[in-house]
Parts: sequence; C-alpha cells; structure tokens
Amino acid sequence: MKKNIFKTAPILIILLAAHLASAQMPERIKNIFPAGTIMHENIPYDTDTLKRHKLDIYLHQNAKGNLPLVVWIHGGAWMLNDKYADIGYMKNTVKSFLEEGYAFASIDYRYSTEAVFPAQIQDCNQALAFLYTNAKKYHLDKDKIALIGFSAGGHLASLVGLSNNNRVATFSKNGKQLPFKIKAVIDFYGPFNFLALTPKTKTDDPKDPLTLLLGANPLDRPDLAMLASPSSYVDKNDPPFLIFHGEKDESVPYTQSVLLHSYLNIAKVKNELTIVPGAPHYGEMYDVAPFRNKISAFLQTYLK
Repeated sequence: MKKNIFKTAPILIILLAAHLASAQMPERIKNIFPAGTIMHENIPYDTDTLKRHKLDIYLHQNAKGNLPLVVWIHGGAWMLNDKYADIGYMKNTVKSFLEEGYAFASIDYRYSTEAVFPAQIQDCNQALAFLYTNAKKYHLDKDKIALIGFSAGGHLASLVGLSNNNRVATFSKNGKQLPFKIKAVIDFYGPFNFLALTPKTKTDDPKDPLTLLLGANPLDRPDLAMLASPSSYVDKNDPPFLIFHGEKDESVPYTQSVLLHSYLNIAKVKNELTIVPGAPHYGEMYDVAPFRNKISAFLQTYLK
C-alpha cells in the first residue's frame, strides 16, 4: 500500500528526492515521448543557480508555428519528486499532448524543506512568466496556456489558475504583476482548502507536510492556511477546470475536489468533476482512454 505522504516523509526519502531532482531525464521517461520529439531540458527559468529553478519543454518533431502550451506541475507533498514525476504513470496522456498539437512543459519548484510558502507559488509563476516571455524562441503561443497538476501539483495548478486575476503581490517575484493569463486548469486530486483538510485533532508533528509548507501548524495560523488555499481566490473571472479525484484517496479526501467543484459552480465558472470509483491517490487508472478523451475535449474547447 502506498504510504500517506501527507502524514510522514522520512528524511532519507527527502534526500533521495533532492538528488533525483538534479539528475538528467531518466530513459524510462524519455522513451514515453514520440520518436523525434524536440526536447529542451533543464532550462533555468530564474537568474539564480538553484537546481529547482529549471524546466523542460517538449515539442513534436513535426510541430509548426507557435503551439498552445500545457504546463505540468508535479506532486510530492511539496517536498518530494521532480519535474519527471507523475509522467511515468500518465504516459499515454503525456504522449497525447504532443500528438494532438500542443507544446508540453514540466517545471520544478522549491521544496517546502528548502523554503516555506509562498516560495512554491512564486516559482510556478516565475516559470510561467519565463515561458510567456520566451514563447517565440520555443515556438509557444503565449496567449494559450493550460496547467495540469497532481496532488501538491494540483494544489499549485489550482492556486495559480485561481489567483492569476487577483494580483496577489506575494505570489510573484518582487511583487511584480504577472504578464500571462491561464486559459484552463486540469486538477488531479489537489488539496483545495487547507482548513477543511486539517485533522479534527490538533497535532504538532514538525514533519507534517502542511506544517512544513506553511512554516506553522494550520490551526495555529489559519491566516496562512487560507492564504495558501485555492478556495480563497475563486471568482467569476477564473478559467475553466477539469477535475479528477479517486473515491478511495487515502492522502487527500475526495471532498476537497467536491468543494472545488461547488465553489466554481457558485461563481458560475465552467468545470467538470470526475470522482473515480475505488481509485487511490495516484496510478495508471487515471491514464485510461475515457479520461484522456475528457482531457482532449477540454483542451480542444478552451485552448484551441
């Protein structure tokens, strides 16, 4: 059974993940992409030398013109994994992006063990600003950007998408206004409201992922918890959402996605929620044809 990463994260695993984050693309990931895929690897998206401030861009070998862009944000409780994570069990979905005429980018961001929130959302926004500014160089359509995220990456994708029009100064580097607009968000089992996610009984575990992310227990600092919660930024001007969540998710209760769905409905933002019967927190059951078809139709509607 998969360990609940939202409850524990042994230091050995953290160190291993940090090592992997600096590694080259694994062959098992490279082999997922169609033959001849143009790969721009480990591009620095900031002016510093941090290993986590890098992204990859993938283009189909026959790509012409500037392509709509799908940006991948990995999961890992904000303290694990890298820009290749989740791709391994979503390989058919990833391949379909390139085959259907999209550019594809995957980004890294600082772990909560390196810097507390809002570092993670600042990094995501900085990466997106880089892609927007350098769109012509990499044959991207800067006005057609969609996000896809998994678990903690789903949280960050939702937070970027929902706060994009709110101009939250602390969410961007140096408080600058963000130049890009998000056209669509695909959220796989991401936390949506941290206070609703908090256990009924207060614990003071310093390794608790939310405590590490916020730098404080959410029940002690509900202001920080809500600052980091996508639920704080829902309004009628938000982009459409496609949401997937496993009924048997042992890490993030599926009610988190039900809340997202309800908030978006109240704001009259187009969205669709799929609760996957019997599904856990992640796995190949999310990479099946019916869900890929939903994603394909969603992107065709809102990105092309």
